[in-house]
Amino acid sequence: MLIGKGMSILDNFNYRITGEDHLPKVVFLHGLMGFLNNWGSVTRRLSGKYQCLVYDQRGHGKSMKPASGYHPKDFADDLFQILDALNWTSINLVGHSMGGRNALYFSYLHSDRLKSLVIEDIGPEGDPDSYLYYQKMLGAIPTPFSSRAEIKEFFEHRFEHEFASKENLKTIVPFLIANLEEKPGGQFDWKFSKEGIIDSVKQGRSENSWPLIDHISVPTLYMRGQNSKDLKKSVFEQILRQNKLITGIEISDAGHWIHADQPEVFARELESFLDGINR
Repeated sequence: MLIGKGMSILDNFNYRITGEDHLPKVVFLHGLMGFLNNWGSVTRRLSGKYQCLVYDQRGHGKSMKPASGYHPKDFADDLFQILDALNWTSINLVGHSMGGRNALYFSYLHSDRLKSLVIEDIGPEGDPDSYLYYQKMLGAIPTPFSSRAEIKEFFEHRFEHEFASKENLKTIVPFLIANLEEKPGGQFDWKFSKEGIIDSVKQGRSENSWPLIDHISVPTLYMRGQNSKDLKKSVFEQILRQNKLITGIEISDAGHWIHADQPEVFARELESFLDGINR
């Protein structure tokens, strides 16, 4: 960890807490190349009856970007230390994509800290070559850009010809643009660590994590986008068969980013599940 004398783990992370202290706690883990603002509409809906924590995970957004330490266990350890610093002893944990894989590891390592678990569109199967897709994507985007006009021109006229995205361009393009920020000197480059992103995929997908499903010991909601190319329907169905504590829901007209493709449906299903757990 990058903690100096007199520092807290929280000093290494960009985070936001909404809602009153006495309310049940919900923690959100964004996906690969994401950041805390990805959960904005969801936390605004929930913050009247839940205290919500969102933060940029290591290598992402405005949080620390170490040269190494991108296994899901490292991300889970970050969360454990953050919860200790906040004195949060019991949480409901929501994770999307990479954040979902990290949440599964946290559930395995620290089940005593969980009231419930929500996994959005990520499976436990291994895929050692999956990093190549993201390596190619980031390699196709000619950062740094010199201006916002150059960003706009590239994504409107060149991106779809230079990279075959598996996601709907209406979803992925705004997501990528939101990850570009102006740097000292006026150029625009990624908020995240490119090396950290690739390493996260390599380590997160390097091994089969099916045993993590067996070890889930709290009520769990597993969500799949009907059009997802990341969580196959057959894998989703096997997950539901493997652990009776898991309830599954498939969201129509949604891909991998359910909370972006169908924000109202996602928020409603999440709220209903959390309300049932936290009565």
